[in-house]
Amino acid sequence: MSQVEESIEVNVPVRAAYNQWTQFEEFPRFMGGVERIEQRTDTLTHWKTKIDGVEREFDAEITEQIPDERVAWTSIDGEAKQAGVVTFHRLDDNTTKVMLQLGYTPEGLTETVGDKLGFVKRQVSGDLKRFKEFMESRGGTETGAWRGAV
Repeated sequence: MSQVEESIEVNVPVRAAYNQWTQFEEFPRFMGGVERIEQRTDTLTHWKTKIDGVEREFDAEITEQIPDERVAWTSIDGEAKQAGVVTFHRLDDNTTKVMLQLGYTPEGLTETVGDKLGFVKRQVSGDLKRFKEFMESRGGTETGAWRGAV
């Protein structure tokens, strides 16, 4: 399994960053390659992605969710094998460090080569930058929130 770890400082309060991250159906607005996410239950999401011409559909289960601290998930069926966690760290009243750790299993020659060339790391870094831009351009106002714990 390959691993990626990236972080970024976002100029919004930790509550706003966390709240936005719980709005999975909004991910296509800042995550490249994510075409659609359907939130089916509090802990089940269905993803449709297309990255570098490779299309995938899979279900992911939220395995841990602690408001303002972390969201962890793992794929449970479908074409993608991955697990990850995003954590939120209050730096001050208006600055949050968002850290993302992702483990995934590349499949086939294209994904294996892309993995070796650092494609997923660049994708994650770009997604976090777009998340930062999305949140800061909205003045730290999230599109919604789910404050439950898993």
